[in-house]
Amino acid sequence: MTVSDLREALLFLLLAGLAIPLLQRLRINQMPGFLLVGLCFGPHGLGTWAGDLPWLADITFHDVEDVRMFGELGILFLMFMIGLELSPARIWALRRDVFGSGVLQLVLTAAAIGAIAFAFGNPAAPALTIGVTLAMSSTAVVMQLLSRGGALGTPLGQACFGILMLQDLAVVPVLILVEGLAGNSGAALGWALLLAVAKAAATIALVYVAGRRLARPLFAAFAVQRQPEVFVALILLLTLGVAAVTAAAGLSMALGALLAGLLLADTEFQYEVEIIVEPFRGLLMGIFFMAVGMELDLRIVAQYPLLLPLSVIGLLAVKGGVVALVLRRLGWRRAVRAGLLMGQGGEFAFIILGYAVGAGLLAGATGQFMLMLVTASMLVAPAAAALGERLERIKRMGRHAGGAAPSEPDPEGTQAAPRAGHIIIGGYGRVGRLVADVLARQGIAHVAVERDHQLAAAGREGASNVFSGDASMPDMMARLGVGRSAGVVLTMDDPKAALQATHALRRQYPSIPVFARARDEKHARLLKDAGAAGVISETVESGLQLAHFALGAAGMPESAAGLHIGVERSERLSRLAPAEGGAPPAGE
Repeated sequence: MTVSDLREALLFLLLAGLAIPLLQRLRINQMPGFLLVGLCFGPHGLGTWAGDLPWLADITFHDVEDVRMFGELGILFLMFMIGLELSPARIWALRRDVFGSGVLQLVLTAAAIGAIAFAFGNPAAPALTIGVTLAMSSTAVVMQLLSRGGALGTPLGQACFGILMLQDLAVVPVLILVEGLAGNSGAALGWALLLAVAKAAATIALVYVAGRRLARPLFAAFAVQRQPEVFVALILLLTLGVAAVTAAAGLSMALGALLAGLLLADTEFQYEVEIIVEPFRGLLMGIFFMAVGMELDLRIVAQYPLLLPLSVIGLLAVKGGVVALVLRRLGWRRAVRAGLLMGQGGEFAFIILGYAVGAGLLAGATGQFMLMLVTASMLVAPAAAALGERLERIKRMGRHAGGAAPSEPDPEGTQAAPRAGHIIIGGYGRVGRLVADVLARQGIAHVAVERDHQLAAAGREGASNVFSGDASMPDMMARLGVGRSAGVVLTMDDPKAALQATHALRRQYPSIPVFARARDEKHARLLKDAGAAGVISETVESGLQLAHFALGAAGMPESAAGLHIGVERSERLSRLAPAEGGAPPAGE
């Protein structure tokens, strides 16, 4: 392998390391940012002048096929991550938004856009393809905008997430529909779709049932070693292996990656796998969007200087109007905000449109125009979301003009979301299980994370809220909802892990109280210095309890023995006060 063979990879890493942070500082979403980079440095951007300016050949992409191959891996891992989130329990909890609002939005939007495409002279099959494709929004863009605005945990955020979840579930049926539309017409189409759905259902059932029996035991067998590289290898094997099985069955590889994620959903490995995959997924997704940007030809914009911007406005208006109508139960102000938030096209449009053009269902020029439309809508998505939030605030101010205090709370996202009130338990050994049992008897929501897979698996048998992972990892605690929790209880046997977890929590979540189990007084003092709000020393408490029994056996009355033990406990606890310069306990 020579340096020239690595040129595209080196150029991508250079652009990702320099250009993308700059775009983020300009508040341009990361995915549209990758599109812009691919557009500028692709063969239709600066590459068009490479013949006249030879030095441009060194900083532009030429072989789009090689880049696209890696980008398709990004789509597979995106589907894998979606599968991890689409657990049956989560879908059922959001069933109203998923199967109610989500289905209604997809059908109404596809019908409206399809009718417009048909009115512009497209045949019925291409018009239907355009309708269902543009009906989908960008999961990556919307989720980032919701997270950045602090609205992900609000009713608005949950409703949008439910609709996005249904759209993600609908990708595979849409691909089957496009395949049927491309190969059949008339009465044969219905029969072909029925056969395709039956084949897909049989394959999905077979893969899910067989994989469920193999995936978890396989991960459990290697989890004892606690080696990240083993987990990476298993994740790659599972994702690509199941994708290969579905491809061999004539189905989409994206479907296989989705199934691979579902196999690990609702298992103790869910969050640990997410943490490992996230960096690779983001990088590979960046390559995918750069490859898409390279295929876009800016000359199309010159050919349609008025039609393209009007189409972007029309897409935002149609999708925004449908979403606002579907979510009107949130109030029209918030429904309009949700509509503007989800009015853009989605990343799966690049897959569906590419397949439709390759199958001959859409003309190349039509597909290129639609790709440009989706790209432009994603670029303006942050501005549209900001407009929706501003309109919501203006209407609220107008309603309460004259100095009157608002009679309703601030809209979602303008204030910090209330804490969920659950307790996070770090460590699920004997002490952690005892804490969990007490909380369960009192009806207090809690979730536990344990490094030892055998302990996590044993706890998983009686509860679904025990996960495999490390409480000292900020990413793991974030996935457990530490920012919305009522407190964290650290019960790990490893003193170093408990200290690391306390430092990390105090640094990133200073308002969350942390209660820790200490091995001895020295360890307890270190935990207090790190900022733990409460510390229990095993040696101190067990020694005091035994001393209490000894005083009673020596003839001291129970009340006097309790008083002396209380004094001893107070004196020893006073020694655990944070050292000068140490982190103060939570709440001070």
